[in-house]
Amino acid sequence: MNKYKLLKRVSSTQFAMYEVRLFLDTHPDDADAQALYDSYKKKFESLKEEYEKQFGPLTLNGYNSDEWLKNPWPWDNSANE
Repeated sequence: MNKYKLLKRVSSTQFAMYEVRLFLDTHPDDADAQALYDSYKKKFESLKEEYEKQFGPLTLNGYNSDEWLKNPWPWDNSANE
C-alpha cells in the first residue's frame, strides 16, 4: 500500500477510535461500544506499526529522530491529493 493511502487509513481508524471513546465518556457501561473501541484500537495500533515499519515514525514516542526532516513537506506533495 502506498504511503498516502496507508496514512489515510491510520488517520480514519484513529478518528473512529476517538469518536467511540467520546461516546464511552457518557455511556461507560455500554459493552458493545467498549468492544467496538477495543477493535478500533487494535486495528489502529496494527496500521500504525505497519506505517512506521515502512515509512518511519509518526510521533516521537520518547526518542528523538530527525527522520521526518528527510520526508517531503505536505506542500511538496500537492499532486498526491
